[in-house]
Amino acid sequence: MSDLATIESAPPQLAHNILHFARVLRAAGLPVGTDRVLLSLQALQITGLAQRRDFHAVLSACLLDRIEHRELFDQAFALFWREPALDDPLRAWLGSQHSDHAEQPALQANQRLGQAFANQLPAPQRPDSDLLRSDAQAEDSHADERLRRIDFNAMSADEWRQAQRLLAGLRPLFEPLPTRRTRPATRPGRPDWRATLQAMARHGGQLWDLRWRQVHQRPAPLVVLADISGSMQRYSRMLLHFAHALSNGRKDARGAATASVESFVFGTRLTRITRLLAGRDPDIAIAQVVHAVQDWSGGTRITDSLHEFNQKWARRVLPSQATVLLMTDGLEHGDARALAFEMERLHKSCRRLLWLNPLLRFEQFAPRAGGIQAMLPHTDAFLPAHNLRSLSDLMSVLARAATRRTSPTR
Repeated sequence: MSDLATIESAPPQLAHNILHFARVLRAAGLPVGTDRVLLSLQALQITGLAQRRDFHAVLSACLLDRIEHRELFDQAFALFWREPALDDPLRAWLGSQHSDHAEQPALQANQRLGQAFANQLPAPQRPDSDLLRSDAQAEDSHADERLRRIDFNAMSADEWRQAQRLLAGLRPLFEPLPTRRTRPATRPGRPDWRATLQAMARHGGQLWDLRWRQVHQRPAPLVVLADISGSMQRYSRMLLHFAHALSNGRKDARGAATASVESFVFGTRLTRITRLLAGRDPDIAIAQVVHAVQDWSGGTRITDSLHEFNQKWARRVLPSQATVLLMTDGLEHGDARALAFEMERLHKSCRRLLWLNPLLRFEQFAPRAGGIQAMLPHTDAFLPAHNLRSLSDLMSVLARAATRRTSPTR
């Protein structure tokens, strides 16, 4: 059966909906070609539309080629084929008459899908005017500046998605640390006698040019400790998006490879999430973290969590030249002396300890709580982390050389 015959023999509404569904998947980042749409139509002519489960299995088998795309496909399928407000009667019929009555687990909506669905809608036509374009650019500039100042806890869903896109576009800089290794250099410095002799051998023993070497530098390792208690989980979630971007091989503004990143979250217990953040899709990675961590948005035990990290993980993932990002409000109700001891031990185990506290967003903030007073002397910098502007300032701090403790900034 030819491709044209396949399209003509399929129900027109079914072919149109599957083609539109494939466009949504392609807009969300999945590699779905036209050949897979034709394969889906051929397979549906054989299997039929008797069960929604079979319909899902056929589309997933024909449109997917990688197992890591399955979760994103399931979310798109649930959103596309169960929307009651769609005008297409076939999609409404598939969503109501042929649905399995078993309860399905709630899906964590992927934000790329929302953008993919929105991109498929016809855009309204506007007059092509230079004045309107300049006004729109000025308005977008003011909107971006306003978005950088909005508190994460006060953002709407649209502003939250825009903030994630802006955060993904930031190019971090890391402090370069010298190592014992050397590499070839183009500028005069340390002579490379081995490479020079090899060059002389290729030119008959004559010295044409002298080869040089320079000290190899690498970015300072980074360890993230994020508080995910009820009052902190929204700020920590954005910090985890930042850690995810660093954990997936992005390069900094100098073109060098970014630092190795180890990520932990803690509430009533400490959980390592480095492997969960290794996926390419940030939304799926964060959703896996939320699903895997049992104490998400619960209580907090800062002293016990730091004690577990110092006892179990410090020697394994915390080199002496690492930078630690500790995000917490410091509101600990336990023994302040025990908290001070764990903070001192953590501070001595790393090169510098940066404390990110969203409470610094308040102008009248004063370190009066016992937990904050116990932690503050053992930090190298006390910084806010409540909006995009503060995270941008954090990147500037990471790029500078380690210094003594700085005063709080906003």
